[in-house]
Amino acid sequence: MVGHLPRVLTLITVLFATLALGGCGDDRPEQIAKYQQLTQQRLDLLASSLDNNQLRNATLLKQYTRVLAQRQSDLTPLLEELAKDASTEGPMFKSLTRRYKDLNDSANFIDLDQQLAEAQNIYQAADTSLYNDMLSDPVNVVADMSKGQLARVNAISREAEALANGTDGSGAGSQLVGNPAYGSWQNNSSGTSIWAWYGMYAMFSNFTRPIGYDRWSGNRGYSYYNDVGRYRYTSPKQATSQAKTFEQTKKRFNSQGKRFDSPYAKTRTGSTSLSRQSASAPKASSTTQSASRKFRSSYSKDSSFRNSSSRTSRGVSRGK
Repeated sequence: MVGHLPRVLTLITVLFATLALGGCGDDRPEQIAKYQQLTQQRLDLLASSLDNNQLRNATLLKQYTRVLAQRQSDLTPLLEELAKDASTEGPMFKSLTRRYKDLNDSANFIDLDQQLAEAQNIYQAADTSLYNDMLSDPVNVVADMSKGQLARVNAISREAEALANGTDGSGAGSQLVGNPAYGSWQNNSSGTSIWAWYGMYAMFSNFTRPIGYDRWSGNRGYSYYNDVGRYRYTSPKQATSQAKTFEQTKKRFNSQGKRFDSPYAKTRTGSTSLSRQSASAPKASSTTQSASRKFRSSYSKDSSFRNSSSRTSRGVSRGK
């Protein structure tokens, strides 16, 4: 009996180790599934709130675009496109639903940590208070196009903002520049990144010269997306693209012996009356910092990740 004691003790040790491992299992898939369930409920509530005119900034966006179209009929096509953000047909809502759909496939993410972070971000972004704040950007675009006849919301005046930040912004539509729901950074023949608007938003190009990433970086004005909401309203794929644009521009400046800072290195002054949810959001700079680390450590060096990314881009259609 004594001779069997070591074997018995070994079996007991293995049994306890197995139970311990079972009790400390990876619960991230369960958390992701839970966030998916909760996010679907929030998206349904958000859609209902938009359809029933229950979001203040959505209602203002409809009113503002209608009023300005009556005064400047030549802007009607652009204003009608901007007004879509007050409904489930707008690019911001469609972006959330695409990201929510992509959560179903783990192949869209580097690892479970990134997938869980994305699940948490979409859940927060679908909150009606946060989304209402997000709509302040298109509302203020229309307000600025009215040349002060319509008041800005959740933001100080254009003049006060320019004085506070020492910048003059990027002209009409400036609050939407950098937001991947409305356009993207594209390299021109000289290697400079230029903002390219999607679809009807290209009409903004009639009011301003081409917006270069390098100049915009140091001269951009305040916007909710760029200074408050970017962390939650940017997908991992979009964050990687933003980081790539920054790294390329920085490399170009370094080759000329010049310094280049991220457009998000300094938060611009301009927000007022934000919801409690927005006030507690992570700083916008954290999105680029995290994506840059992932981009440098994984995308640039790991061929298996590049291959996985290419498979994902072929298998998932994100539209705009």
